[in-house]
Amino acid sequence: MKFLDELKKVLSFDERFVGESNQIIKTKVSDAARNNDKKLLKALLNNDLLKEAFFTIVDDIYVFDKNKFVWVLESKEFLPDSFTMYKNKIGLVDSNNNLISQKQDVSLVWPYKDCILEGGQTKEDQKRDEIFYNETLAPDQANRLLAPKVLGNAKRYTKDGIEENIEFKEDDNLIIKGNNLFALSSLLKKYRNSIKCVYLDPPYFFEDSTDNDSFEYNSNFKLSTWLTFMKNRIDIAFDLMRDDGFLVIQMNDYGVFPLKVMLDELFKQKTKNGGFLNHITVKMSDLSGPKMAHVNKKIPKIKEHILIYQKDSTKSTINVLREPSDWDSAIDSKRYTQYVEKNGSDDTRNWEYTTVRKKLNDIGLTYGDPESYKFLLENADCVFRSAANNSLKKMSVDNNFDTDVFTHVKTETGIDKFVYKNEEVIFASSKLEEFNGKLLPSESISDIWLNFALNDLSNEGGGVNLKNGKKPESLLKRIVLLTTQPNDIVLDFFMGTATTQAVALKLNRKFIGIEQMDYIKEKSIKRLVNVIKGEDRGISKSVNWQGGGSFVYCELLEDNESLISELQDAKDSDSVKKILNKAINNGKLIPSVLPSDLKESQDEFDKLSLDEQKNIVMELLNKNQLYVNLSDIDDEDYKVSEADKAFTISFYGKE
Repeated sequence: MKFLDELKKVLSFDERFVGESNQIIKTKVSDAARNNDKKLLKALLNNDLLKEAFFTIVDDIYVFDKNKFVWVLESKEFLPDSFTMYKNKIGLVDSNNNLISQKQDVSLVWPYKDCILEGGQTKEDQKRDEIFYNETLAPDQANRLLAPKVLGNAKRYTKDGIEENIEFKEDDNLIIKGNNLFALSSLLKKYRNSIKCVYLDPPYFFEDSTDNDSFEYNSNFKLSTWLTFMKNRIDIAFDLMRDDGFLVIQMNDYGVFPLKVMLDELFKQKTKNGGFLNHITVKMSDLSGPKMAHVNKKIPKIKEHILIYQKDSTKSTINVLREPSDWDSAIDSKRYTQYVEKNGSDDTRNWEYTTVRKKLNDIGLTYGDPESYKFLLENADCVFRSAANNSLKKMSVDNNFDTDVFTHVKTETGIDKFVYKNEEVIFASSKLEEFNGKLLPSESISDIWLNFALNDLSNEGGGVNLKNGKKPESLLKRIVLLTTQPNDIVLDFFMGTATTQAVALKLNRKFIGIEQMDYIKEKSIKRLVNVIKGEDRGISKSVNWQGGGSFVYCELLEDNESLISELQDAKDSDSVKKILNKAINNGKLIPSVLPSDLKESQDEFDKLSLDEQKNIVMELLNKNQLYVNLSDIDDEDYKVSEADKAFTISFYGKE
């Protein structure tokens, strides 16, 4: 393997590390590494492959990862796979890779932590075992695996129809069909430090295998597998985020806590000022149906979790959002006790002052009755309280304001205010917000989110049938409004049925969506086309959505991925053999396997079960050829069309 060969080659040049039989003396190399030996570090830095593997750039300075290098060095054959080091369990590890129960300097460890998990399901009914690539064992292989891919079959969807033979424009919204790990790594070339909000509703981890999984992915992950799956993708997503960007992940009970530990560790490694911001509890179902079957055994679960992380707290700010409330909750009746009768005049000297309760009594109402709340809501600009404000008090005293009447002033920042008895006047109307065309009492949102419509989600797709487990557009609206401004880019690489993208479009945000499932055209694309045409479901009415906008659809250009799909669908041994022969004839096998050796072992292959044959062929396929790399765009073996070349070049730019 190139990486191992390069490491051995570099170490062999230093006579201090070479024994009598020309073997590398690991203990001497290890001692040199632990002592930050200048000659060793210089040799590693001069090799691009080893520099990328063992150094991290911090403020333009290369920092040597001593622990990683020593771990590599002391492993069998230089490097073991992840299973050797970590065993098959979850634990906490100290800086010397010792499992511990309590220590300040800890990091979450799970089997496969050093692996890249591809995650290649394409159909709803597939429950496939996933493939791991050890990123420490073979960074050269992992780097090629994550290199930018050729993009093909591009179309632009607009209100007027579909445009083909297109070039990518800077303001285009984007949908990519293909493995989200490879799509994300491809986006880095164009969108690094460009995404304002990454929202994820990933395949959930379950403690027990679930046959009736409402999520249209294989959610039956082992925890270690699932953490690796998430870590690989979030690692890339972090680099796509702007410095003032946010990561928002929605999760169930089983996965949220190990996920948070992993995210805390990841952000600590990658950013000095960023990290965890909020943990939101959101009501996602009602107390009814099967949830009530075992109330004597367990409190029914109706919540989910939303984790919010920021890349750099010194640069990011969330938008202040308010939600509908009732009068007593939003407007403190013990403080907003005063009432001003304006008598139809703009001259404050003609205004009369009384209390809220006296005003209600004068018109035959009692505080607390529905009619009294209706009156107060309609006259909220007359209900007020006063509050201390030193600058306004000074202004009042210096200018000898009449303290018995309201005095209109304009602050240094240009804000209109009233002063009364040397204090600032705050009207109850400042606590009102417009919701769906109505002014209602409001209060700032908290970390407990309720009141999202959950009963009509299947109809939010604008003519596309949506299954259970989907998120309401109103929830996504809150998240997008909380974390972005108009024209910011929102990324969702578990796109599903395009709820995030639909909401982004309706809120005048740009979007990027990634989906590898085959339903993307029947559901995701169809839904977005309906949004462009002006469908009136979800949040459409609340934001006065009239339609418009556009998006580009493209696919990662497949190579071996199509063979893998055929292999998954194979029903008999003959089909498997045809796929193997196709791979042999087209040169799609891993380089270490000779076709002649396969031919000689044909009898042994025939004795294997169908599943065993599939597994063998899966291992034989060259995983670096799942999709066509950008660097191979002109390779005649891949037969990339001129249209696909033109679109790909327009997307990435010319080298």
